[in-house]
Amino acid sequence: MQYLTEKFRKKLLHLPMDFQRSLMQDITWETRLIGIKGARGAGKTTLLLQRIKTLLDHNHKALYVSMDDLWFADHRLTALADQFAKEGGRYLFIDEVHKYPDWSREIKNIYDDYPELYVIFTGSSLLEILNARADLSRRAVVYEMQGLSFREYLHFSQSQPFPRLTLQDLLSGHETIASEIVQKIRPLAYFKDYLKTGYYPFFKEVPTLYPQRLTEVVNLILEIELPQLRRVDVAWIHKLRQLLLIIAESAPFKPNISALSNKIGINRETLLAYLHHLSECGLTRHLYREGKGISRLQKPDKVYLDNTNLAYTLRPSQPDTGTIRETYFANQLAYQHKLSYPKTGDFLVDGQHLFEIGGPGKPGRQLPDASGFLALDNIEFGYQNRIPLWLFGFLY
Repeated sequence: MQYLTEKFRKKLLHLPMDFQRSLMQDITWETRLIGIKGARGAGKTTLLLQRIKTLLDHNHKALYVSMDDLWFADHRLTALADQFAKEGGRYLFIDEVHKYPDWSREIKNIYDDYPELYVIFTGSSLLEILNARADLSRRAVVYEMQGLSFREYLHFSQSQPFPRLTLQDLLSGHETIASEIVQKIRPLAYFKDYLKTGYYPFFKEVPTLYPQRLTEVVNLILEIELPQLRRVDVAWIHKLRQLLLIIAESAPFKPNISALSNKIGINRETLLAYLHHLSECGLTRHLYREGKGISRLQKPDKVYLDNTNLAYTLRPSQPDTGTIRETYFANQLAYQHKLSYPKTGDFLVDGQHLFEIGGPGKPGRQLPDASGFLALDNIEFGYQNRIPLWLFGFLY
């Protein structure tokens, strides 16, 4: 255990504490078993280490381990927890649990056998709590972590913090809110950079290598996580990559399953399963008609890439502007709200708020009886139901 302690202590030496994700305040840390799942590169490890540093500063005994460490090739997690508890440990942080065989059963045993321990674990977006061999759903509180919101990006890159907004506050008071923000920073000066390279926190490390790093994240999801966690045959990974490219090049993608099956060379059921996997792992986002149930083998009505950075990285040419706008809106809203595909307009939020997305001159003809809202790009201030698109990035 000394080896693991020294290793994570070194990680803390250069850990930045000036910026923390909003999720840090959302998590109820007093819960004895906490899971945090999310896409690669979203910042889960940094979140854990920042929490540990806070605990150590208050003289609590904490230990961080990553399950991809070679130490676990001949050591069991339960044995580590036993030693840690006997030495007075209280907080055990376990990173990348999906890389450890039978992780769910061992974490269940730790939870049941060591009531003095608080266990916090992270894993892939594909991590299943309900269907794990040892059902943790009754024990663990699980949080989802996605990439930076536009609000968090401004804080991280420009050291300019802003409070989170609720959707209701935004809809009713966007004119005043936008004025207060613009007095401190000109959001449109940074918005395009965020859309291209600001979603994943590693953009700050080596900015010129960001597209390469993001491509590596996509490849690791397709080549490692999907075969490991969804039993996708490695021989079919090129089909998934081909499907992802088709989605990236569409504006937006309204899947014709029969035509796609013929083009890619796979049957309908397998194609729908692949689409489902891409959504599960955080590479795509699916929109369904309002009122429809959602199942694993149901055709989505519209498919977007999960975030705009993926669109700029995966598409060799300039992405469609309209698709970028809709992708951004869907990404920022879906984190805390339910989106569906309405009969008129672009998005129905929480079954009650209708939105059209567009540029500054969009007339909003699809909004029935002048109801609903327009989320408009390239404007700093809105008026009545015309709201700046960038402002929807302040919801988390």
